[in-house]
Amino acid sequence: MQEVGGSSPPVPTNSMITITLPDGSERSVPAGTSVTNFAKEALPGGVVRRALAAYVDDALVDLSFPLIANARLRIVTPDGPDALALYRHSTAHLLAAAVTQLFPNAQCGIGPATDEGFFYDFVVDRPFVPEDLERIEARMKELAAQDLPYERQSWDRSEALDFFTKRGEPLKVQLIQEKTEGQSHVSCYTIKDRETFVDFCLGPHVPSTSKLKAFKVLNASNAYWKGDAQGTPMQRIYGTAFFKEDDLKQHLLRFEEAKKRDHRRLGKDLGLFMFHTWAPGAAFWLGKGTTLYNTLANYMRDVLFPAGYSEVKTPLIFNKALWETSGHWQHYRENMFLVEGHAEIAGHDKAAAESAADGKDMGVKAMNCPGHMLVFGSETRSYRDLPLRLHEQTPLHRNEASGVLAGLTRVRQFSQDDAHCFVMESQIGEEVERLLRLVQRVYGDFGLSYEVKLSTRPAEFLGEKATWDHAEAELTRALHSTGMAYRVDEGDGAFYGPKIDFDVTDAIGRKWQCATIQLDYQMPQRFGLKYVGPDNQEHQPVVIHRAIFGSFERFIAMLIEHYAGAFPLWLAPVQMVVLPLADRHLEWAETVRARLSDAGFRVQVDGRVEKIGYKIREAQLQKVPYMLVLGDREAAEQTVAVRSRTGGDQGARPLDDFLTSARDEVLSRR
Repeated sequence: MQEVGGSSPPVPTNSMITITLPDGSERSVPAGTSVTNFAKEALPGGVVRRALAAYVDDALVDLSFPLIANARLRIVTPDGPDALALYRHSTAHLLAAAVTQLFPNAQCGIGPATDEGFFYDFVVDRPFVPEDLERIEARMKELAAQDLPYERQSWDRSEALDFFTKRGEPLKVQLIQEKTEGQSHVSCYTIKDRETFVDFCLGPHVPSTSKLKAFKVLNASNAYWKGDAQGTPMQRIYGTAFFKEDDLKQHLLRFEEAKKRDHRRLGKDLGLFMFHTWAPGAAFWLGKGTTLYNTLANYMRDVLFPAGYSEVKTPLIFNKALWETSGHWQHYRENMFLVEGHAEIAGHDKAAAESAADGKDMGVKAMNCPGHMLVFGSETRSYRDLPLRLHEQTPLHRNEASGVLAGLTRVRQFSQDDAHCFVMESQIGEEVERLLRLVQRVYGDFGLSYEVKLSTRPAEFLGEKATWDHAEAELTRALHSTGMAYRVDEGDGAFYGPKIDFDVTDAIGRKWQCATIQLDYQMPQRFGLKYVGPDNQEHQPVVIHRAIFGSFERFIAMLIEHYAGAFPLWLAPVQMVVLPLADRHLEWAETVRARLSDAGFRVQVDGRVEKIGYKIREAQLQKVPYMLVLGDREAAEQTVAVRSRTGGDQGARPLDDFLTSARDEVLSRR
């Protein structure tokens, strides 16, 4: 979405310009006519009343924007694709206006729209409490009801710096210095006037506060300026906004459900994982969590090995020469953990000193692909070896800012179900199609729906434009061959190649970015990889980077929230718990456990001296799929009284019958 900033160009006088509407019709108007005035003259009243902003050619602008040259014009109304983000950004400004009125000493940070709503960061004397948030929302509603105009003003840069300096807004001064270097003017927005609220912002915004009707202040949390724990501590207020009150109510219901499903809470309650301040951004996988992790890892191996993949393990730390060759040292170094060797510690031992010196400027592995390039290049390859599919699950590390770490969804240490497929040019379409069908199969096993997007060449990229065009065409052809619906995200590809991403939708409608398939001509070239073709000549392979879960950590977080911790039988860390009514039933309980364990099930016996109702409640809270209650009758008849997590009491059944049905349930992954 291109936005307009800086000062408006001079308006020619006594000239007419031609404005072309989406239906192809044209209107002539005097140069300098605002979008609002043009709309009033040329468009139906309903469109004018609903107008929020407009596209002039490809630039998104305010309704007050002057039309000074021939242009295409499209009015943005609430049903447009970019309208909600614009609406939420304007609501973030409304939030900031309310905060600065109620807390005059507050300093403003940034306030962007998000997929779920918006937030705004503030420097304040103390953390916000729930009563503060109630007051802030009430003031926002007062300001909205006053129908105050949003006005874009073009300020001289020095004026803006002086204004925000005197106002005691050093963060705004920093932003202006960083984002407007070399510019003579900067864009600022007021609500009503400078005294009510003013912010350095490119915009655009809705025309007035009366457009903002359905919004809610949700919560506040700690934050840091630019997400850096060494930066200024801040308070972040989250909110959301919709065009319709019903949409807001539905979102708030989902928000409450999401809090119940929060993987951080459920992970603790179910004994899956923990975190510690001495290892920020790295999960401690507890017993049941490790079982879940390994179940997923082995499931992926069971899927990939029959599909022709080989599992490898590559080092965790590489010399910077590897990262320079791959391009990550130039493009990604700030996100990596670096390790420096110290030759001086080797003393007078020349060999030890040389060894230590070799360790200078090492990088902890942030992705597997460069190591896989070395594996491919370690021996002579023939076209008969291709496709060569390498799979790896070893840990990766990325130096994420502490301010953005969030449970399992944003971590510093993680593993991926990572693979790299080395193919000939002629095999690209077939291999990508195989990968797309593999993703379909895996997500089907989890009952997950998804959306597909094709991400194309970014502004900064390696290689030639023609190579990128060919790569994008190959991915498009594979998508068409599988019949998958997809959308195009222009400019969102990786720096080395275009990609296909899968956004998984969970049980309450949220989207999670998981699988990715990336076509890469650049890295094989940078590593000088070759294979001998049928013509007995050397050729360069193409590599396809791909992951289906994405990271195990993020995928597990998504599964916890998707299933609300109640995993299907095949995934549950504890699949069954045996509940003897008394000590005299322990012998049969141990026999049942042994039989089920020998059949491959994860089973525990709860032999505590507690009432059976208490044991059942405990198992229910731990979301165990099946509880097997054993009393005198079950011990005598060699049966089990089956209680399902979802279906309640299922009655007594022979153990073999239950084992068979449970095995069928696991195999079908219901």
